[in-house]
Amino acid sequence: MNPIRLLLVEDDAVSRGFLTLALQSMPGTVVDTANNAAQALAHAREGSHALWLLDANLPDASGEQLLAALRELRPDVPALCLTAEMEAERLDRLRAAGFVEVLQKPLAIATLHASVRRMLGKQHPAAEGGMVWDDAQALRALGGNVAAMQAMRGLFIAELPIQSAAILRAVAAGDADATRAELHRLKASCGFVGSLRLLDAVRALADAPGDPRCAERFRAEVVAVLDAAQSRS
Repeated sequence: MNPIRLLLVEDDAVSRGFLTLALQSMPGTVVDTANNAAQALAHAREGSHALWLLDANLPDASGEQLLAALRELRPDVPALCLTAEMEAERLDRLRAAGFVEVLQKPLAIATLHASVRRMLGKQHPAAEGGMVWDDAQALRALGGNVAAMQAMRGLFIAELPIQSAAILRAVAAGDADATRAELHRLKASCGFVGSLRLLDAVRALADAPGDPRCAERFRAEVVAVLDAAQSRS
């Protein structure tokens, strides 16, 4: 089983140490840490994270600003905000910026673990028999704009048969580089439209392009997405 990689961004050294140890105590978890927005963006460019945990106030950016910059790199990753602030207006702004949950510091390890598990479950719904379309994720990615979500899904469905055919041709040819290149183009759009089961299959195939089980899972998820789109129309 591949480790689950998290990105923790916290400028206070004591808090960062506590949170890192708490997260690393979760089985199969690897934690990248940063103490400012610049370091966070460097980590995000270098690795694939399943979850971002961001402090609301950093020396070089607010939590909202950092999240917006990270979204330019990876629109599909869920984010938690860590803050000592209690003002309702500030908490509302953080949620409106796209944070799925806002955790108030100091917090108990059990609270942190429960929140992380919820977020990882949302990102990998296939493991729990989740729905083909995650409307909540799509609306978060598109700022709550229902019309934009519907338009994006229309484009996604129109392109998916062409993209998936190209991917499966590259798999059949044994061309791992071409397979990963085609899969990379599909990743971001899956997150934008809330096709998270397919996104999970895309990542699995990118990790093991020569594994026929991953290819078959990808093929099955493509069919499921197209069938679900047809049933909605």
